Order: sequence, then C-alpha cells, then structure tokens
Amino acid sequence: MTKANHESLLDICRRHGLRITGQRRVILEVLDASGDHPDVEELHRRVAAIEPGINIATVYRTMNKLAEKGLIERHMFEDGRLRYEPAPEQHHDHFINLETGEVVEFRSDEIERLQEEIARKHGFEIVSHKLELYVRARKPR
Repeated sequence: MTKANHESLLDICRRHGLRITGQRRVILEVLDASGDHPDVEELHRRVAAIEPGINIATVYRTMNKLAEKGLIERHMFEDGRLRYEPAPEQHHDHFINLETGEVVEFRSDEIERLQEEIARKHGFEIVSHKLELYVRARKPR
C-alpha cells in the first residue's frame, strides 16, 4: 500500500477503540510520519518540537499501549536502542547501517520463498521471523 492510500496510525487507533488525547494525537502523527525507526528519546524530541508540554513518560506510556495492542512493532537492533515503527501492512526485513545507524526496509519474495522451503525441509512451519542484515557502505575498489 502506498502512503497515499495508507491508513493512518490515528485512524487505526480509533478503529481499535483507543482514546485519542491531544498529546497522543501528536505522538501518533509524528510516529506515522517517521520514515525511520525512532527510539523513544528521538520520538520525544520530535514530538516536543511540536508540543513542548509532552513529557517523555507520556511517550513511553503511549508506545507501550500501542505495542500491547499490536499497533506498532518494537525492534531491538544491535545498537541496543528499542526502536518503533507502525505495524507494517506487509512483512518486510531490515538493513541496519553500522556506520550511520540508518534502518532501511526491504522485501524480497525470493528470500521469503527460500525461508519457507528450508523450514519445510527441516519439518517446520514458520510462524514468525525477523531478518536484520547489518551492513556498511562498500569501499570503492
């Protein structure tokens, strides 16, 4: 689904019956607009730039509530920071740039097919998985 017809995190929360306060609205809108996977401190910095009265505890509580409801995903990458993204509409994997910390999402039907094939050969059915590839920029030759 493209951003143009993407259901907003705010709408998803309403559909799930979550109470939407003014502060929660700002947090949801900032997280939904994030092209990266911010941790709570970064999310709070962005939210506070819009609404200075929002404290970090409110951001933590909101993230915990959204995760509890399955509306966001938590990621603990190698840097040890718990990062967040709206629950994806379609499974994807991640490249994590070790030099910059940038997180890049990607999807490969071929990788998905190979994982299923390998699991089946070993007598398993994949219930869930996460693929995180830690990368750095290639050095020119």
